[in-house]
Amino acid sequence: MQTESQTTETTPVTVTPAPRNFFSLTLSDLETLFKSSGKEKFRAQQIYKWVYDKNVTDPDQMSNLSKDFRIELKNMIQFDLPSVVKHLKSKDGTQKFLFDVGDGKTVESVVIPAEDRQTLCISSEVGCNMACKFCFTGKQKLQKRLTADQIVGQFLQVQRAMPEGQRLTNIVFMGMGEPLDNSDEVFKAIEILNSPWGTNFSRRRVTVSTSGIVPEMHKIWENKTRLAVSLNGYDDESRTSIMPINKKYPLKDLLKACEVYAKETGERVTFEYVLLKGITDQLEHAEKLFQLTKHIPCKINIIPFNEHPGSGFERPSDSQVMKFQQLLIGKGAHVLLRRTMGRDIFAACGQLRSEFESHPQQMDTSNSKLIRTLHLKSNSISSHT
Repeated sequence: MQTESQTTETTPVTVTPAPRNFFSLTLSDLETLFKSSGKEKFRAQQIYKWVYDKNVTDPDQMSNLSKDFRIELKNMIQFDLPSVVKHLKSKDGTQKFLFDVGDGKTVESVVIPAEDRQTLCISSEVGCNMACKFCFTGKQKLQKRLTADQIVGQFLQVQRAMPEGQRLTNIVFMGMGEPLDNSDEVFKAIEILNSPWGTNFSRRRVTVSTSGIVPEMHKIWENKTRLAVSLNGYDDESRTSIMPINKKYPLKDLLKACEVYAKETGERVTFEYVLLKGITDQLEHAEKLFQLTKHIPCKINIIPFNEHPGSGFERPSDSQVMKFQQLLIGKGAHVLLRRTMGRDIFAACGQLRSEFESHPQQMDTSNSKLIRTLHLKSNSISSHT
């Protein structure tokens, strides 16, 4: 019988940390993780090389690691990528991927082909808080901010699906969501992809597009990526009417940040300007747009509106688009007319939105070699978690 003077001894409980997702870890993060476990920092470089360069995610195949470390590694790290649940290909070669990012949520990424490049338009959020009136994504309120591994995963899954010998050459954060509303995870993903021990993807080939969250814009030039600004208005009144963010960060503040970017980087700002029939497409609007931007080193991408259900806006005629462009060119502006691609699969600018929002469905892949390849690689990765 236990007396009052006796105490009950308890055995300390050791809590094993949950495995970290490898694709959420920068090289520095991985070095810190290994150092805390008594491992050499250079092991992080070795594993980055195995995964990103050799596409090996099974520790048992990492032959320059000791047997004991390979066993330990399986308990420290897992290798999970978002799975592809749908793939569509446009008649113009544009490809759209729908990814399952957990919690019953999905996001879309788009591959835009050109003669000398393959550009991945990547998403940073499920839905969007910016509520731009002409944007299909904006009709789907923000539901989830993606983590770095879910952003990196979009790139890796698409890259692994590309034909042999073909690689993604450019990344544009112009998919679903406002990148600067999720800036920490976006720039962490860029750091992971940029690592020379990883994919070594050049920051100069990465463009971050923003609707204008001015206090966060410094991160773009500090991270040495390119800047695109969704302008879409020729003065505060016109911009506020279709982009509510302009109430909080008006053009004066936004353009000042653009000037700083150009000064700090020596690069041009890309201004994106959507042409809405009768609203932003008139010649007097072109004149005001030129006056607004002429003091900033820039190029202007004019984008004829891409229709989507319930938008309430119309696409201007081709002749009006050409008149708008020619007026700007005549003033000496550097103007590009965005070629509309992927409209038939709702993959064009402003048309992205999550599908299967409650219960993502697996598409029939029996006739798709591309998707079968993706699933095989995804399953291979998942089997080693």
